[in-house]
Amino acid sequence: MARKIKPVKTGLYYAREARRMTRSKLVELSGISKQQLSRLENGQIRLRLDHLKPFSKALGYSPEQMLLWGRYPGTEHLESSDVLRDDGLHFEPVGPLAEQVPELETRAGMGGGGVPAREMRKDGKHTDPVKPDGWVFPISFVHGQLHTSPTRLLVLETFGDSMAPTVLSGDRVVVDTGHKVPTPDGLYAIRDTFEAIVVKRLQVTRSGAGKQTRVKIISDNPNHAAEEVMIADLEIVGKVLCGIKLF
Repeated sequence: MARKIKPVKTGLYYAREARRMTRSKLVELSGISKQQLSRLENGQIRLRLDHLKPFSKALGYSPEQMLLWGRYPGTEHLESSDVLRDDGLHFEPVGPLAEQVPELETRAGMGGGGVPAREMRKDGKHTDPVKPDGWVFPISFVHGQLHTSPTRLLVLETFGDSMAPTVLSGDRVVVDTGHKVPTPDGLYAIRDTFEAIVVKRLQVTRSGAGKQTRVKIISDNPNHAAEEVMIADLEIVGKVLCGIKLF
């Protein structure tokens, strides 16, 4: 007797869920039919890089990240509890809507007081909790001034004084999570050794032939010492594009 095989969700599904994007919205942005998208997400078609290229710009993930989701840096699985909440009556979405830019629930540290920004899931992986409501930025501003896509953006509330006076504790910064390479030099959101997200100034140290590239991690506050690490040991959340201040 034939046994019904349960569909296996692919990296494309998890990438879309990570962006809190509906299938209809991704169909609109990618030009791929809803039927084909469903097949790709449910593993009914063996994924190749060329299958994933149409979705890369809309989701802000590379085809390689989606193909190797869960094994590629910057990717991790979401469970249904991350997306839906059951109150006994109906399911309702948790987190920002598809057109909103998410903000992390926990504060982003800047050194000297950063708090862990990730929770441990049952499968041993980490996830970044987001606030129920997101931010909405004009598309003309995102495209014309930030030169990126709304699906790549993340808002972080900062904490600590290591980046003063450039970024003060309590300021929010807007991060392009699709920018994972520390070039050009500038402000980036990174993971520290305590799994906190911290905002620092990164400067690539030019290496000689055959030597691995190193990155200098700088605090704008002179009371905080700089450090230098191998680029392979640095996890970049994204590039800081602008700040949101309250007066």
